[in-house]
Amino acid sequence: MRTVYTRAEIDAVLPRVDATEAVAQGFVAFSKGDVEVAPVGELLFPENSGELHIKFGAIRGDDVFVVKLATGFFNNPTIGLPPFNGCMIVLSQKTGVIDAVLLEEGELTNHRTAAAGAVAAKALAPGNLRAIGIVGTGVQARLQADYLRRVTDCRDLFIWGRRPEATEHAAADIGRMGFQVFIAKGLDELCERSRLIVTTTPAEHPLLTASMVRPGTHITAMGSDTAEKNELAAELLELADLVVADSLAQSEFRGEIYQACKAGVLQRKTVVELGTVLSGAAVGRTSDAQITIADLTGVAVQDIAIAKAVLRELRSN
Repeated sequence: MRTVYTRAEIDAVLPRVDATEAVAQGFVAFSKGDVEVAPVGELLFPENSGELHIKFGAIRGDDVFVVKLATGFFNNPTIGLPPFNGCMIVLSQKTGVIDAVLLEEGELTNHRTAAAGAVAAKALAPGNLRAIGIVGTGVQARLQADYLRRVTDCRDLFIWGRRPEATEHAAADIGRMGFQVFIAKGLDELCERSRLIVTTTPAEHPLLTASMVRPGTHITAMGSDTAEKNELAAELLELADLVVADSLAQSEFRGEIYQACKAGVLQRKTVVELGTVLSGAAVGRTSDAQITIADLTGVAVQDIAIAKAVLRELRSN
């Protein structure tokens, strides 16, 4: 049986994988306590705007477990390299022997992250969306749009980025997905027009403030996956009617919930996990007038879910 699979082979089967459903099931299992997840391993390279994350975990009673190495070096595009790289290693829970190595170069990490955004939007976004807002212009901005079109009929989208040229390129790419894309003049306009907003940046200072966001908005914050990153002002989480974490344990050390609790404006006991909302164990959005926030810092169960799903397709050929 083959062990090592290349990025090209993974790309060929990825369209056949329902990553959104796989990740949703993973979140439910995680919140039920059926997943063993270790603390995130992390190395930061601020002099090169780079970072390494090591995430690993196991679903109890499963045949395999997964170790994922993911890098993000955000200056790479200036030297002709992609910003993301990495691999996933699938090992036997019974013997510890490597079952497969997925040389995915960060692609599966990007897709499982986008799938999580779609899961959160499907569970928490208000009905009758008129426009989606995307903050950021990178790979994840594009993938969030791609995955959101699978869970919502809304096809009007506002995008904002710091650099006009990058924003125009991202808008063009998203437009080819079937969206009517408008470039927002500023974040105030994006928030005014959008009721489903996804932030996808590595910002270390808040971009969205409480005064910008209108009643009836859902925000999925994707970018703050370290203790230093911060896309949402703490007062925005204080204003929200519902704050959801992918991992309550992880939110103690990173993400928007961590920042808001550190600022003293959010009580951790009011936060619920996404998996409990998906399973019905916790109440999600109850009114289209509510403001809801999902803080997704990335959990190893997402890597397990997508690695297993992709490996099944690779071996079904």
